[in-house]
Amino acid sequence: MLKFNVFVEEDKEDGGYVIECPALPGCASQGDTLEEAIDNIKEAIRGWLKAEYGEIPDKLDIKQQVLEIAV
Repeated sequence: MLKFNVFVEEDKEDGGYVIECPALPGCASQGDTLEEAIDNIKEAIRGWLKAEYGEIPDKLDIKQQVLEIAV
């Protein structure tokens, strides 16, 4: 099973949630609820991986860090 970090943001103008997977360029989705957004990004990730690799790989070598910074 592959695991990815995703970022989710509440869409204050239109309602719902916008969600993206920064490790996979352009892989994003949305949903009216957080649960729907999560289900939709899972589907988007599967589609991205199939488009890129022809199938969903068992393992990926993605170097990524999540850092929190103060400004």
